[in-house]
Amino acid sequence: MPFSSPPPASGEPFALSASLDKARHLSSLLRAVHFQDHATCFATASGLRVTVEDAKCIQANAFIQAEIFQEFAVQEESVVFRINLSVLLDCLTIFGTSSLPGTSTALRMCYRGYGYPLMLFLEEGGVVTVCKINTQEPEELLDFDFCSTKVVNKIILQSEGLREAFAELDMTSEVLQITMSPDKPYFRLSTFGNAGSAHLDYPRDSDLMEAFHCNQTQTNRYKISLLKPSTKALALSCKVSIRTDAQGFLSLQYMIRNEDGQICFVEYYCCPDEDITEAEL
Repeated sequence: MPFSSPPPASGEPFALSASLDKARHLSSLLRAVHFQDHATCFATASGLRVTVEDAKCIQANAFIQAEIFQEFAVQEESVVFRINLSVLLDCLTIFGTSSLPGTSTALRMCYRGYGYPLMLFLEEGGVVTVCKINTQEPEELLDFDFCSTKVVNKIILQSEGLREAFAELDMTSEVLQITMSPDKPYFRLSTFGNAGSAHLDYPRDSDLMEAFHCNQTQTNRYKISLLKPSTKALALSCKVSIRTDAQGFLSLQYMIRNEDGQICFVEYYCCPDEDITEAEL
């Protein structure tokens, strides 16, 4: 059962308040972007976005729509704060990561505004735990400006196809090369590891291919070390949208359906590793 709202001190409303019957729905999504200790949280009327960056080369966003929550209220146009994601995940799983059958951890989350801590009220089996997590000044984040008009190539693939690829390709390679083309090989993943070059091709009429919109041939390389964190989201997802823009920036958008059938998205942006000469192709 969700909590009733704790009374705001001195009559001040909370800038953000939200409740969730099953805290694990939130914690599983946050684990999918947990490759750095800190994250920036953005709350608007449409929901919560949690952003993690590393070395200005990769950015991950977990989108949790307002409809996922039993209650979700934002008193300002947007509420932004930075938080230690490792601590937040520890608090969300304070009762453990696997609940007993028929039980779940209910969550109420409150944030009064700039300079205040994020407060979590967690309840399971009649036991309530209160956590206060200090918030920080948000840092400026990269804007990959990945609007639909700038997308050159886009495919939607069933996630099992990409999971198989990561299992089969040589991950001793430093880079993953992605070729997207209106002509053969259509969609190719290549690695260059200790055992030599390996290629995996997906025809446009593959059973795993749900949509294929490629306007020009592009071949780009991405550091595997930057892409590896996205495999957490891949493991949870049922579909993945793979997009590139004219500069070769990569967007991997994972569609994740939770046990209640609700859909959320985790998106990774990654910059290309290097320019490839014709001789290398």
